[in-house]
Amino acid sequence: MKKYISAIILSASLLGLSSCKKYLDINNNPNQATTSTPTYVLPNAMEVTARTVVTYHNYGAQTVGYMVNAGGYGGWGTIFTYNYTTNEQTGLWTSVFGNLRDYQYILTSTAGNPNQVYFNAIARIMRAFDYQMLVDEYGNVPYTDAIKGAESLTPKYDDAAAIYQDLVAQLNQAIADINGANAGTQSSVTSPDIMFGGDMGKWKQFANTLKLRILLRASNSSLTSFVNTNLGSFNTADGFLAEDATISPGYIVTSGKQNQMWETYHSNSAGSQSGFGRQFIPSRYVLTFYNGGHLTDTKRAALTYASGINVPANQLGNENNPPVALSGTPAWYIGGTDYASAPNALGILKGRTMRQPILLLAEAKFLLAEAALKGFALSGTAVANFDAGVTASFRYLEKDINGSVGSADPAADVTAYKAANAGIYLADYNLATTDAQRLEAIITQKYIALNFIHGQEAWSEFRRTGYPAVSGTAATTTFASSLSQSTRTDRLPVRVLYPTSEYTYNPGNAPAGINPFTSRIFWDAN
Repeated sequence: MKKYISAIILSASLLGLSSCKKYLDINNNPNQATTSTPTYVLPNAMEVTARTVVTYHNYGAQTVGYMVNAGGYGGWGTIFTYNYTTNEQTGLWTSVFGNLRDYQYILTSTAGNPNQVYFNAIARIMRAFDYQMLVDEYGNVPYTDAIKGAESLTPKYDDAAAIYQDLVAQLNQAIADINGANAGTQSSVTSPDIMFGGDMGKWKQFANTLKLRILLRASNSSLTSFVNTNLGSFNTADGFLAEDATISPGYIVTSGKQNQMWETYHSNSAGSQSGFGRQFIPSRYVLTFYNGGHLTDTKRAALTYASGINVPANQLGNENNPPVALSGTPAWYIGGTDYASAPNALGILKGRTMRQPILLLAEAKFLLAEAALKGFALSGTAVANFDAGVTASFRYLEKDINGSVGSADPAADVTAYKAANAGIYLADYNLATTDAQRLEAIITQKYIALNFIHGQEAWSEFRRTGYPAVSGTAATTTFASSLSQSTRTDRLPVRVLYPTSEYTYNPGNAPAGINPFTSRIFWDAN
């Protein structure tokens, strides 16, 4: 896999497929090579997806209470107020559209080739993954006219709900294509596939899980009938994720070649601590799911935070003597306080060369639990999947950098967790007495499982369901900023704004009048 670090740099250079480029960029340099092969482009595209997930996590984690301002830093601006402008969070837009060009290249170059069906299907699945992230933050976006270069310099914006429907169709097509392919004649994807190593059975499971996420996200929207029809006819023969979906091109301890999450929050390859790791600490709200405020969970706290439940915490926006970050380590690394040596560890930041999680098994199980709650038992009962989700959360945190849990016993940890929270339905699904409580338990446990791993998914789920519950203004009852300018009852935003570049280069199509407090994404029923 290490050779793909170099291959990624090569293919990005050949194609100009930088994650920072816009979907309308065109290569006009006749002296620059403009062709590559799917074998080189696929690992590049997937590694950029891993980086993009970190970009989306950064925003989501700030907004959903996973991380807040530490003492000693200023200039927070709209992170505190939520009154976003078109010049902020633009990386959410540019990173995805840059990545989508990679996948579109693969789709175009392999279309109709019976020997490259697997490349085509993987690109189709990952394109759907990217577009869901994009729609969940922006709503209507360029879709049918996007990624066409000179053919469409000012692409129209498609309806977000219509895009969601087509993403389901695209995932169905990818699964059907894999099943219909002649495995004996396929170009090998074993090495280029830096997520599943060419295991197409796992790709079908990933596609099914992503499809389930899309359907449930839209379940209380204008697509309710579409969702129920597709859940009712869901073909479960290929199954759902049975392991964490993670990406690694063969990360190494070299500048620009470490895991992006590690480099963002811990240190660079020379051992210099990261700015993000110094500037942020957990919210007092999120700690209530560990320190007894809402739930008692000292085991996962110790696996998530340096100093466990005693980690410094704050409320977003509070600058009145806020706690400073820990010395020598970011809050989310439990391996010690030496930035330079930084041994591999359990927990979230496992090491410089850790695989980047893309979709957790815990999330997959909570999706299945919610589907069963809604009357669609696609793979097991709601309670069985709920317990499996909590178990998978413990398991992920207990894995070392090589994926081994050693002598850890996640199932026993869940038993102890329920005992420590006796009588609380948020920890024991069987104690919930209404569907509202059951859904709250599922989404709250998902919030815990995604803590500082996929902030963007937790933020979307909160906007969709209103869980975990927030109220008032106290630091332990809400993750909303104390300096919020939101007009909503929960004092939170509902979206980011389209970047200035869209109003400059595509003014006839970029939606006008977008408000961060009132312009909800179509599935936002909260």
